[in-house]
Order: sequence, then C-alpha cells, then structure tokens
Amino acid sequence: MQIETIKDVLSWTVDFHKNLKECVTHCSKQNQDERARMILSYVSGHEASLERMVEGFLNTANLNALDTWCYDYIGKHPIVEHGHCDSPFKELDTDHIMEKVVNHHEQVIELYEHLYSRVDIDSAKELLETVKNVEENEIKRMVQTANRFSDM
Repeated sequence: MQIETIKDVLSWTVDFHKNLKECVTHCSKQNQDERARMILSYVSGHEASLERMVEGFLNTANLNALDTWCYDYIGKHPIVEHGHCDSPFKELDTDHIMEKVVNHHEQVIELYEHLYSRVDIDSAKELLETVKNVEENEIKRMVQTANRFSDM
C-alpha cells in the first residue's frame, strides 16, 4: 500500500486492525491454554470494533484533513506492511499475548503522534489527535479487561 495522505494512513490502520483480528482468531484455535484462548477471542472482537471505528473516521472526517499529504513524514517513521499470520500467539500465555498486542498498538500510536507533530493543518491535527486518543483509550480498556481475565 502506497501511503501518501492521512486517508491512506487511516486505511492502513483499518487493515492493521483487520489483520491483527484475523491473526488472533487464527491463533485462538491453536492455543492450548483456555485463558489464552479467551483473551485471544476478546482481542479479536476488540480489533473488529477498532477496525469499524477507524473506518468510521474514513467515512466522516473532513476531506481536507483526509487529503493532507504526509508521505514526507512516513520515510522517517516507516509503516510496516502486514501480511500473513505466522501464528505468533499460538503458544503464548495471557501476559505475553497482551504484551505483544500492546506493543503493536503502541507502534500505531507512535505513528499518529509523529504525524501530528509534523502537520500544520488544524483539521488534520484534530483528526490525528482524535484517532490517537481512540487508539490509546481502547488499548487501556483492553488491558484492563485482560487484567480482569487474569483475576478469574
């Protein structure tokens, strides 16, 4: 995927959540630990929700913000292409699953922070800040719920 505008970044983010959702769903069928399967199932549903939320921004955001060019900034903060799932979660316990999921999300949040610091258009800054906040709040919620699973 060629990333040139903020719209492209949002599309990439939708693909990121979709790919992670599919990967954890795939791995949940292979993991032998019942709690890990529960966490993977929860993460899958949560990723589907995030996928829909970010897609909503694509459909409702200000066109000037979406069309803001950002390809100059991507070179300094490259976007990793998501491909096939090599079952990275199939042998992990709940703590390591969440550690890996949080790490993936932190990379996305860092990208949005980087882009926010570089754009000059107010509507683009607002959109980037909003999506970043959604990502941050949702990962916090996910971690809190995972901690509740651990208490069971």
